[in-house]
Parts: sequence; C-alpha cells; structure tokens
Amino acid sequence: MSNTEYKKVTTHALREMKERGEKISMLTAYDYSFARIIDAANIDVILVGDSASNVMAGHISTLPITLDQMIYHAQSVIRAVDRALVVVDLPFGSYQGDSKEALKSSIRIMKEAGAHAIKLEGGTEVIESVKRILSAGIPVMGHLGLTPQSIFKFGTYSVRAKEDAEAEKLRNDARLLEDAGCFGIVLEKIPAALAKEVTDSVEIPVIGIGAGSGVDGQVLVIHDMLGITKEFHPRFLRRYMNLFDDVRDAVSQYVKDVKDQDFPNEGEQYY
Repeated sequence: MSNTEYKKVTTHALREMKERGEKISMLTAYDYSFARIIDAANIDVILVGDSASNVMAGHISTLPITLDQMIYHAQSVIRAVDRALVVVDLPFGSYQGDSKEALKSSIRIMKEAGAHAIKLEGGTEVIESVKRILSAGIPVMGHLGLTPQSIFKFGTYSVRAKEDAEAEKLRNDARLLEDAGCFGIVLEKIPAALAKEVTDSVEIPVIGIGAGSGVDGQVLVIHDMLGITKEFHPRFLRRYMNLFDDVRDAVSQYVKDVKDQDFPNEGEQYY
C-alpha cells in the first residue's frame, strides 16, 4: 500500500497506518546527506539511533556516545527532513535511574535539535522516566527485546525472550508502555510469534528489527542495508546494495587516475 498520502508523518499518522494495515518503514540516519536521500524516498520514520556510536564513531557498543553527540547528529538530520517523523535515541546514562535527568535530556533533544520524538530502552525499569517525559508533552517510543545499551548485562547479542519468564515480562512491558502513553514500540531480535502476539495485543504501532513479519513495520540501520558495513551478518538483515565494495573500487580508480596523471584531463581544467 502506498504511503505517499502524508505530506508530513506524525505519531497520529503512524497510528492510522496500523489501524488500516499499512506497514511502516523506518531507517536510521545520522547526517544531513543520508537523511535528505531517504526522506526523498518517502521513508515514514527516521531514527537518529545511538547506533551512530558503532557506524559513525567505530565503537564496539552503543554505550560511549554522549547526549551532546546525539544532539549534533539529530540537528544534522532535522535540517534535511521534510516528510519523515524523526525519532532520536536517548543515549546510555541520560535517563536510567533518574526520571528528572531523563526529562532534562529529552528537553535538550527537542529544543536543541528540533526532534519530533525520543526513544528509550526498557520497560518497568524506566517507566518513571517514560511517564515524566510524557508529562512534558514529549512523544516517547519504547524499545524492548534486545536492548543494546544493556549488552554487558546480557553478555550476548543472541535472540531475547525465548524463555517463558522473559517473554511474559516483554508482554507486560509492552502493555505498560502503551498504558503510560508511548506512541510506539520497537521490538528487537525476538521470536516472530511473540512479536506478532505483542503487536496484536496493543493498539500502538510496533516496529520490528529481527522480529519477523507480523509487526506493524520494520527498521534497519542504513549502513547495514546499504552494505557499508561488512562484518555484520544477522539473519534479519537484507542488504540492498554493496556500497563498501563499490566505494572502495571508485576510490581505487581515483587513486590510479591521479597516479597515472589521467585526472584531471584537458576537459577538467580551467583556461
């Protein structure tokens, strides 16, 4: 189903899309140039993800990225976007354990970056932060399942909620986030059947990454789906391009042309 009817995607538009069965498309972006391209392609939601810590800064986890750095990336994305809803991750340490700090962090993202919404990880553990942020009128998206900011607690990036106890907690957390007022939830790397069950049990949109096809939409990291990253090969990832090799080959050709004095040629000089 076409998604071109919305000149501007809002949280309300996402709810309408779920109600009529239209799938929601979501990708990450961290800079002006990529955000401009994917917004022009009619993406519904752009996530300024803390995955910038990995793909932009080269860290092995999302933990090192700071609130100031997230605001910088969000500012760059917002300048490029006309249509998409822009959601910004609250980075590790900016909301856990202190709801006042969570609100302060969210206000900075909304005021300094001009973001449309924020996203944070967790359920019962962060519900007070969720409620306080929402009380200020800031839209909140939840994130359950594999929560990368807790990777050192999990100790692995394997599929979450395969055991009954963790699956039941995820079900309860999803309802808790909905009841608190979140406009949507991301489910990451959980069994497809559980993801569909949760999606059907809540009225708010559920976006999956490694959560099967029974959710309301999908999200991928732009660097992964374009093949800029080479080392990451999860089952859920579909690569639509192989830009690492394409860009490397183009640069190699440029190096050769410069060394061989083929670039610039007569038509590429001023007289």
